[in-house]
Formats: sequence, C-alpha cells, structure tokens
Amino acid sequence: MYRNFFKRFIDFFAALIGLLLLSPIFIIVTIGLYIANNGKPFFFQLRPGVNERIFKIIKFRTMNDKKDKEGNLLPDAERLTSIGSFVRKTSIDEIPQLINVLKGDMSLIGPRPLLVQYLPLYNSNQARRHKVRPGITGWAQVNGRNAISWEEKFNFDVWYVDNISFILDVKIFFLTIKKVFIREGISQTGQATMEPFKGNN
Repeated sequence: MYRNFFKRFIDFFAALIGLLLLSPIFIIVTIGLYIANNGKPFFFQLRPGVNERIFKIIKFRTMNDKKDKEGNLLPDAERLTSIGSFVRKTSIDEIPQLINVLKGDMSLIGPRPLLVQYLPLYNSNQARRHKVRPGITGWAQVNGRNAISWEEKFNFDVWYVDNISFILDVKIFFLTIKKVFIREGISQTGQATMEPFKGNN
C-alpha cells in the first residue's frame, strides 16, 4: 500500500511544501548562477526513471561549458565554478528536482537517476534499480554517496528496491540531512564528482 499509493501522495505534498519553503534560496541561487554561467542557471538532462522511462531532470548548473581546442568539454574539475562548488557541496543543486517530484518523474527517496548511456551496461540485478521511481536522495547516498564504488552503490540501490518502506524512507530522509551538514561523500578521491560507470568486469 505504501509503495504503490502513499509514497506518491507524500512525495507530492512534501515537494510542494519544500519548494515553497526553499523559494528564497531558489531565487537567490538562480540569480547567482545566471550571472556565473552566462544566463544558464539550470541544467537539463535526459535520465531513465521507473521502468527505464526517460525523463528530463532539472538541476542547478554547477559547471560551465568551457571546451578545449578540439571542442571537447574540459574535465569536471576545471568546469566547476566557485558558486557551483558551493551549491554542490551544500546539495542546493538538488532543489530544482522537487519539480521532477511534483511531475511524478521522481520520488524524494529512491535510487539516483543516472545517465541514459549506462542502461546497456547494467547486469540483470543492477537493472532492478529501475523498478521504483528514482529519488533526490537514496540508500546509496546515505551510505557513501560518490565516495563508494559503483558496485556498492548498485547493491544499495537494489537492496532499497527490495526493502522499501515508510520507516526506511524516514530514516534515509534524516540521514540525508545529516550528510548535507557534514558534507560527506560528495566526490571520489581525485575526482570532482565520480568516475563514469564503464560497465561490469
């Protein structure tokens, strides 16, 4: 009952209240990123949702579009702006995803929606992470976020799919708040975010 009905009900109203309460921060950050990123405060990208249905995720843009002489984007660490670094470390970049939650693309709690090009790289067990709506935060995020390996991350995601409950979601919610304040697991060692997933060995 919770998984199929109440979770979506809670998501919608929590996201609506969250957007209203965070609207001052939303406006201030939007203006700051508009200036820092040449009029582009938001980042849109296609991501796979529940049952691998593709949707467009909305985030604050923390990186610029600077390229090398060959026209290729520079590494993440070189494109991360000063204000973008702050927004990422404080997890403010996730706030626009509350709009995705309102639309039904995402849930507050669930496996993070990753890149579309990763879909053919998952094994059958890892692909089960798409049995539920992706989340703004999830079990993997409160157990290491970007500081753990891809294999560990997927194991946490699948465990969540098999054990989803209201109590677990409440636990993840409060652990997420703790992680935001201590700024833990934001990136892998030597990376601005996390090394791309290249498939299973």
